[in-house]
Amino acid sequence: MEHRLAAVLAADMAGYSRLMEADESGTLARLKTHRIELIDPAIAKNQGRIIKTTGDGMLVEFQSVADAVRCAAEVQIRMRRRNADVPDAGRIQFRIGINLGDIIFDEGDIYGDGVNVAARLEQMAEVGGVCVTQAVYEQVFDRLEIRFEDLGEKALKNISRPIRVWRAVLDDAADPRAGDGSARRSVVKPSIAVLPFANMSGESEQEFFVDGLTEDIITELSRRHELFVISRNSTFVYKGQSVNLREIARKLGAQYLVEGSVRKSGGQLRVTAQLIDTATDTHIWAERYDRKLDDVFAIQDELTAAIVATLPGRVEAAQQDLVARKTPANMAAYECVLAAKVRHHRSTRAENEEALKLVTRALELDPEYAHAHAWRGCILGQAWGYGWCADKDATFDEVVRELELAQALDINDADVQRILAAISISRNDLTKARHHQERALALNPNYDLVVVQHGELLTWLGRPKEGAHWIHKAMQLNPHHPERFWSHLGKAHFTAHEYSEAIEAFMHLSKMDANQHAFVAAAYHWLGDRTAASAHLVQIDKVDPEFTIDAFVSTLHYENEADLHHLVDGLKSPEAAQVKA
Repeated sequence: MEHRLAAVLAADMAGYSRLMEADESGTLARLKTHRIELIDPAIAKNQGRIIKTTGDGMLVEFQSVADAVRCAAEVQIRMRRRNADVPDAGRIQFRIGINLGDIIFDEGDIYGDGVNVAARLEQMAEVGGVCVTQAVYEQVFDRLEIRFEDLGEKALKNISRPIRVWRAVLDDAADPRAGDGSARRSVVKPSIAVLPFANMSGESEQEFFVDGLTEDIITELSRRHELFVISRNSTFVYKGQSVNLREIARKLGAQYLVEGSVRKSGGQLRVTAQLIDTATDTHIWAERYDRKLDDVFAIQDELTAAIVATLPGRVEAAQQDLVARKTPANMAAYECVLAAKVRHHRSTRAENEEALKLVTRALELDPEYAHAHAWRGCILGQAWGYGWCADKDATFDEVVRELELAQALDINDADVQRILAAISISRNDLTKARHHQERALALNPNYDLVVVQHGELLTWLGRPKEGAHWIHKAMQLNPHHPERFWSHLGKAHFTAHEYSEAIEAFMHLSKMDANQHAFVAAAYHWLGDRTAASAHLVQIDKVDPEFTIDAFVSTLHYENEADLHHLVDGLKSPEAAQVKA
């Protein structure tokens, strides 16, 4: 056994039994997410060591008292902000106690009076709060920007002597991100509740399918980090009831409701679904799906994918209508990011600059908004890719910093993984790109931006026909997709030597840049149409007089040299003599 002086942090989840009784699997999943994304990284960052965990708590040892207090404050402040848009009954919150004392270390565990005092302090702390002993207070009161309130001497259970206790005051002054004290607002994401679909078949054996479909839709929607999805346990309370939708929305705190029905007739199954804006009682989307009843589970998976692929885009479109009626200065962080996305997809220098202003504003409102950091990296990456920046190296470094920070804040955001994959592609590190891309697909297989990038990556990897398939799938997922999807499709078809299909895809673009004209010129060359090829080569010089083949090649990421030569050879034909090498 080893004795040494150490700081011990004891943490316990408040209301654990109640939350487990209400939603066991959901509570465990959310607790695991908080640990992966927030708690464990905060402990590691502050040089802590987890000694043991229980279902609802943990003991952590720190060699520095200040590190222990910093860690506790960070966890509680960030959890408070994570819970800002979560109904009270569903919030995961912790109590934390910290003590400095002589600890016994034995076979990976810790014992002793110092541990017992920390555990008793944790029980005394308020929900979301931190209590420390006099010994801890004396070490940190003048070293940290955290205020403490003296609670006096307390008699703790099974501790023979009274212990003087201090409470950390975790207001904005304790948050190092508070800056100049200007008003900050947490992210308020659009909330959506999926009501149990109605079984219109009159057959009780269909209930398992109907409930399973509803649960799958809730689960898959929960993958979208830009939405706040009301839990299954909250919505299934209304199963089989005749309900007032406005009243349900008020009770659940839902901005949008999804409702639907399932009807079986012979060998046919019909599923209807609709999305309702509860503020206006308007139906903003409705769809009907008719399927042959061959494999009920395959149908369930197919319908879930179809509904979930469409709903987030409809919610985002409705939110964009709201944002359009506001001025940026009045937007909350989520709305700023939403407006920034719209500007980004327009793919012009002026819109890119406005998008950057909006996403930067979002991070001023919420510096730990992982989704905003990811999109700031994406918007900066667009400026880097198109040369809309004064210092390309410095801009790229900033892109990497934003994505690394986004990943540290939320490793399970599909956008974070998607943009990390895009960065790896730009560096020609296709192995790492595949890792992040597959992670993004696993997190959200129905997200059009993830799906289209998978098609783009497959094209670079020498599998363009597969790539074209994925790009078509992305277009189906989002019928209002950004115009650049056509460019990705054109490149895939060209790489697959499908020249007519490539030209047809590029012709959907309202305006082509020099690189896109180059692909079309090469496609016409391989078709033997020298007149059309020459016309596009002339356009290259008009659009970008500085265009060179060498610079063009630097924007390509083909793994196979043959694919690169196939394109370049189409630009080095006799009719391409005016193109600079």
